[in-house]
Amino acid sequence: MPSKTEFHMKTSTVLIVPGLRDQVADHWQTLLAKRLPEAHTVPPMGRENLDCSLRVAAIERAVAEIDGPLVLVAHSGGCVMLAHWALTTAHAARIKGALLACPPDFERPMPDGYPTLASIQASGWLPVPRQRLPFPSLVATSQNDPLGELSRVLELARAWGSDTIDLGHVGHLNPASGYGPWPMAEQLITRLNATPNPSQGTSR
Repeated sequence: MPSKTEFHMKTSTVLIVPGLRDQVADHWQTLLAKRLPEAHTVPPMGRENLDCSLRVAAIERAVAEIDGPLVLVAHSGGCVMLAHWALTTAHAARIKGALLACPPDFERPMPDGYPTLASIQASGWLPVPRQRLPFPSLVATSQNDPLGELSRVLELARAWGSDTIDLGHVGHLNPASGYGPWPMAEQLITRLNATPNPSQGTSR
């Protein structure tokens, strides 16, 4: 008989939304996709392609190709992509929940090696949407994320209507910060699977 965790994992399809760097072999999202054979991943767009509208359209296509309820799992820039996508999608009622891990602060300059504020602006990311998300969401925060001060990320989570979970000092929760596998992701997916979506039944 399947465990309670296994049961919940099967109730929704997991759709992984990578950040601007797309898929990285030792990133926890890539490893999660391997652990969950029925999971889907939004196709890579290329690290040099910052066009926000194209990335939002890629999420919409990926969601439309999947039947039934979904749990979205985003990291970094993927969280901001989801916030933009949520403004126009027709599929909000199918989303059981969204795990938003370490959203960046695109409205302030990021460290060297990341897109400049000017390029973020020119690619259509700003302003970052602050409308309440039309489905349950959980923002996982880091106390020492180089891409976003904790106070700013918490402000964004409040605007989105998201619950939050403090991961401690995990940097940007990426290989450069020592992650690697992130087993907690599966626990949080299970939690979101069990959360009712208040918009279900009102649209399709």
